[in-house]
This record gives sequence, structure tokens and C-alpha cells, in this order.
Amino acid sequence: MGAELMSKYGVNVPKGVAVSSVDEVQKAIKESFAGQDEVVVKSQILAGGRGLGTFKNGLKGGVHIVKTDQAADIAGKMLGQILVTKQSGPQGKPVNKLYLCEKMSLTNEVYFAITLDRTTLGPLIIACSKGGTSIEDLAEKYPDMIIKVPIDVFKGITDEDAAKVVDGLALKSADKQASIEQVKNLYKLFCECDCTMLEINPLAETSDNQLVAADAKLNFDDNAAFRQKEIFALRDTSQEDPREVAAAKADLNYIGLDGEIGCMVNGAGLAMATMDIIKLHGGTPANFLDVGGSASENQVVEAFKILTSDERVKAIMVNIFGGIMKCDVIASGIVNAAKQVSLKVPLVVRLEGTNVDQGKRILKESNMTIITAEDLDDAAEKAVKAASS
Repeated sequence: MGAELMSKYGVNVPKGVAVSSVDEVQKAIKESFAGQDEVVVKSQILAGGRGLGTFKNGLKGGVHIVKTDQAADIAGKMLGQILVTKQSGPQGKPVNKLYLCEKMSLTNEVYFAITLDRTTLGPLIIACSKGGTSIEDLAEKYPDMIIKVPIDVFKGITDEDAAKVVDGLALKSADKQASIEQVKNLYKLFCECDCTMLEINPLAETSDNQLVAADAKLNFDDNAAFRQKEIFALRDTSQEDPREVAAAKADLNYIGLDGEIGCMVNGAGLAMATMDIIKLHGGTPANFLDVGGSASENQVVEAFKILTSDERVKAIMVNIFGGIMKCDVIASGIVNAAKQVSLKVPLVVRLEGTNVDQGKRILKESNMTIITAEDLDDAAEKAVKAASS
């Protein structure tokens, strides 16, 4: 998808085809790579470090350069398998698609990225004359090699900005003016497609003196989904945590973690404070779950279903500070949810704010085993104790 999108914006990319079966691989070889000796077979997962990754079936590497007549064989060993990389976590990611692309003769590899920067309050282009390797390691060892060019979001990118980037890349053979145009095209894509990050590693010079985006990673702003329908229609939920997918459908803010205390909170700041205080008392949060300021009873029920679907959760801590969100609504949702999911783990609830007395009464009259807490410290202590007992 990234290569196709970049191509639309006039960015040079290798010729390639996305495939999801061995039959499609064979068809693509005949139609798109006839006469070529070799082809690159790339796993399509939402994680970096694919080349150095390992499949759970034992196959080393998520990216292979093979003879074209061997592409179908290697694809059969990759499709449907789980690839574990440095960024995927030990659980890995399923490889449901591969990207076949032409093998190019690269003479120089550099690094290019555009991200959003809080310090400069706008887009920031990051470039480095060394690419194709871990930019984090490089930045740590040779920080002076990293070039940063902030872009005025109101003026847009200028020729001078793009020239600074190209100079920082220290290109060996590619035409400077053509390279400046490539940088400007990438910036245009970043803005018009509502990207939050665009990373090309490597951005490479070829033997015919072209600058080509050999591999790329693009992130898009979820808030722009309404105007980027074509891009978001390509979303592959098999690459995402199923709990996060379910939460998004219920309009809940959820991020799965690897702890054992499930948290349900209203407000991102309170969620982070709740996770911190759980850690302070010796526990580990299983998630960040913010139901927002105006969640309905149904959303609270959905939140509980997501929390209890995590086998690692040994206790649930609800921490609600009612402002717009009313404590009685939360309490009703908690009681209904606990009944619906047949709650089997201890539940600690701390309510404060609007309609707090009604909320506490609803919890008390439910005749359910709910551990109530008076403040945040008390709740965290009780949750950690409940999870370990």
C-alpha cells in the first residue's frame, strides 16, 4: 500500500505486487516479473525489523531475495505463518500478505523520515547519510550524522528546506534537483494523506542515478479517517490486538499491556496516574482503558467484556472521577457488566464526583462481591492485594 501511495505522489518506488496466496505469487511472477532472474519477497506485517525476524516455523528472515522460480516455494513457507521481530513482541504477527518487488541495484542507502515534532510545533524531516540499518543505534553512536529540518506548517516546504535535507543525505550520484523534488513530493504526501509518520529506510540511490524509496512505513492520524476513506479501508485488523479492535468499535480508548490488573478509568490523565499508582504499590497494569467523559452504560459493559477477555487479568480496578460522567451511570454499567460476563476475578471500585452517593448505593444494593475503595491509594493497594491472593 505504501509503495502504491508514494507512486501516486511521484515518488520513485520499485515495481511491486501485493499477493496473499501461492497462486497469486505464480501469476505475479508470469505477469510482472517475466524475464527477471531474481525477486524480493517481503512479509507484510505492522512491525519493523522484518529482515532479521524469525518465523515460528523456524524460517529465518521475513524478507528474502530469491530466484524467480523459487518465489512460490518461499512464499508457501511464509504465508499464514507467524513472524516474530524486534518490534512485534514475542507473540509475533501473522503474515497474511507478501509484497513481491523487483530486485534493484542499489549503490548507496540513506535514511529519511517525516514526523510531527512538539518542540518545533510542526512537521520535522529527519535525514541521515547512512540507511538500511537501525536508525536508533546509529543516532546513539553518531548523533552528529542525524540531520533535522523543521518545516513551517503554514508556509509548507521550500526549495531551501528540501536542499538542506538533500545536502544532509550526502548523495553520491543522484541528481540534486531531482532529489529535491522527491523530498517535496514526500512532504506533500505526508500532509495530504494526514500522516503522523513517514519513514523510508532505505531511501536508496540506484545504479542508474535515481533516488528510490526501497522500503517504507507510514502511520496515519485516526482522527482523519473520515477524509482518508480509501486509506483506512485498507486497514488489516488481523495485525492488531483484537481487544483494541473491539474497543475502537465501542468508541473506547484501549491499549493492551502485559500486566495483571485490568484498569477502567475515565480520562487519559487519570488512566496514566492509575497505572502509575498500581506500579507504585507493586502491581502491573494489564491495559490503559479510558472510557471517556461521557460513556454510556453499554460502553461500560463492552469495556468489561474486553477486560475479562484477557486471561492475564487477575483483578480489575475501576477508578472513576465523575464530572460529565456520572457515577451512577458507571455503577449501573459495572453491575450489569459483571452479571453479563460472569465476573470471576476480584473487582475494586473507587468512585468520586457527580452522583457519587447514588453510585455507591447501586453497587451496595447489587449484592455482588465488589471491593470499594475511598481514594486512589486505597484502591491500588486493594487491587494489588486482590490480584496476588
